[in-house]
Amino acid sequence: VSLVIPAYNEAATISQVVTEFRDHPHLDEIIVVDNNCSDATSSLSERAGARVVHESKPGYGCALLAGMGHAKGDILVLTEADGSFHARDVVKLLVYLEDAGMVMGTRTTRQLVEQGTNMQGPVRWANVAVGKLIQFLWVRNYTRFTDVGCTYRAIWRDVYEKIRPRLTGIGPEFAPEVMVEVLRLHRRVIEIPVSYYPRIAGVSKHSTGYPQLAKTALRMLRLILGRRLGG
Repeated sequence: VSLVIPAYNEAATISQVVTEFRDHPHLDEIIVVDNNCSDATSSLSERAGARVVHESKPGYGCALLAGMGHAKGDILVLTEADGSFHARDVVKLLVYLEDAGMVMGTRTTRQLVEQGTNMQGPVRWANVAVGKLIQFLWVRNYTRFTDVGCTYRAIWRDVYEKIRPRLTGIGPEFAPEVMVEVLRLHRRVIEIPVSYYPRIAGVSKHSTGYPQLAKTALRMLRLILGRRLGG
């Protein structure tokens, strides 16, 4: 099992995140993708026990593709570098992965979302709305989605390799793109609640303010509708 962590200037949080996940018994390697960091993210990651991969193409999707491409595991687990997800939920992902091609976390279960996160108001409802759109467009796959932007997920390597040629998203649209392509492969996608915490430091790259949120939503919608209508 490989853990992939995309990172852009996360020196304030990366050591704590890598250390926590490094001690999880079900993870065999941790890969941190340095996506043009100008701080000490790489050196701190290595010191904490991760293997660092460098990706010069900027973007969330580019970073995750690079990390998964270098991972050695039969199972790929993705998470964030900001401390918003905790290692104890890895077990949940792996248990449900026995019955699916991919397991996704959802940050919309209120009982598991701490106060102070960005999963409030418009951000929460935008994720729910786009999730329901995917659910409607692929209704024959019997899906149930309430979150499309959650990085925390697990996917089988063989499933990832089959969809890899169709993955083109370089930014936040990459998250729902993977969902859509697994559905188009006719593999089951299961969504489960995961605990979600405020960032240890820094700000979100995709949902800081209404203009950025709207831009992210439009990129996701354009990709989703294009895949459904374009065949």
